[in-house]
Amino acid sequence: MTLRQTQTEVGHVLDALNTISKGRMVMDWNEITSGTNPYVVMKTSNIPGKNVMEIPGLIFGSKHKPVTRIGVGMTLTESMIEMASAMKLDLIIVHHPVADAASSGGVPFADYLPLYNLALIEMHEAFHGLHPGLTLLHGHRKLATDISFCGIPGNVLHKGIALEGVHTAGDILARIDHWMGREIDVDLLEAERAIRGESTLQEATLSNPAKLLSGTPDRHVKHILHFFPHTGFSLQHLEIALQMYPETDTIIASISRVREDHEFVVLAKQRGLNFILGNPHSVEIMENGLPLAYALELLLPGVEVFLLRERITAVALRDVGHSKMVEYGRGMAEAHLVSAPSSHAVQ
Repeated sequence: MTLRQTQTEVGHVLDALNTISKGRMVMDWNEITSGTNPYVVMKTSNIPGKNVMEIPGLIFGSKHKPVTRIGVGMTLTESMIEMASAMKLDLIIVHHPVADAASSGGVPFADYLPLYNLALIEMHEAFHGLHPGLTLLHGHRKLATDISFCGIPGNVLHKGIALEGVHTAGDILARIDHWMGREIDVDLLEAERAIRGESTLQEATLSNPAKLLSGTPDRHVKHILHFFPHTGFSLQHLEIALQMYPETDTIIASISRVREDHEFVVLAKQRGLNFILGNPHSVEIMENGLPLAYALELLLPGVEVFLLRERITAVALRDVGHSKMVEYGRGMAEAHLVSAPSSHAVQ
């Protein structure tokens, strides 16, 4: 059956997102300069010129632009923009904050997006904490959520209790694999390796599986702390959280990850706690993107919504399988990039 498309406007999509986010979206640019919207935040590592302001709202395009096809993605890239062009999408909605050039192939939005008549909306902090999906996938029901733990915007901490049927650390690991369809990604990677002739090909999701770093698979789980290391969550924050919730027996870190010798893991081992690495960032498009996409479909019936999922792979240079491109790459490197400069070269 062919979907009957219904036309709306970017402004109506923004209204729908404001409903979804419980009023967190920037609906007027005065909210940015006035400081009245707490979800407009600056992110910086104090590297000159590399900070970015998160603005949950319409970043590029007109509110009156007609919309019949929407793409929902996680992080805007030039590949996503080109896919949107090929699919004749009208609007891209991404979770993560966007920045001129960094998110658009090294060029300003104003030079790129108009080529394909694309509007652009971002959300990020305005979407955090709105649904219990991440905790559900990781085997617990959240009892409390702080999306600015210790006063840091985006430093999310969930306090949860194990779901019925989840009794051990091994149950959580098995649940993650089952819900995320890991076996499909395994089959896909094996097929791609065979087709390309690239035996060392790796894929981001499979390279970062759920893993137990402290405890044993049969160890009991009930009281869970769940956080995301890349948000600025520190050892001090973990110690504070454990003081707040001394009944904790299991720690889950997901989206981002830590190594086996990280201070979080050392502390967990010292205190006899389970420490589980959950889903990696590469599947957040399913964890957060999919619920957002379905919510838009429910609020905007007849508008087509597409999930824009990027798949990241890596292969050893010695194993790149397409011989013509190997010939091309080596030829360019040898003739133009590492050869001695010509006497006519500009100094």
